[in-house]
Amino acid sequence: MSNKKNKIPASAETKVTPRGAYPHVKVVGDFIFVSGTSSRRPDNSIAGVDIIDEMGTKRLNIEVQTREVLKNIDANLQKVGASLKDVVDVSTFLVNMNDFAGYNKAYAEFFDKETGPTRTTVAVHQLPHPDLVVEIKVTAYKKQ
Repeated sequence: MSNKKNKIPASAETKVTPRGAYPHVKVVGDFIFVSGTSSRRPDNSIAGVDIIDEMGTKRLNIEVQTREVLKNIDANLQKVGASLKDVVDVSTFLVNMNDFAGYNKAYAEFFDKETGPTRTTVAVHQLPHPDLVVEIKVTAYKKQ
């Protein structure tokens, strides 16, 4: 990680459970695959969702959601003895490409352009919850 303020302690335990029949992390040899991850918290609330008025209007913050997604991914990697430093490939799904600049800004806090993983970012029609604006899946490599 480039930015120490986004560092997750090695003892961090994420208690978010998958919303389907799949694991968060699968280790195959020296490769680690992390399923698509959101900014959902253990209590099922979603980071980066702000209520901005008495009518319940929401502001969906791409930067906050991206940071929380990457923190969730790091916590899942730490469960198998890896970290974001071991990530070699990133696939990102954005609901709106107009969020690309904010996503890119937050992403750069975790990965360096020269030494970071390869990356693909695509727009999707929707994600599993209407308040989600980004989902990320990664592949990591760590010699066992």
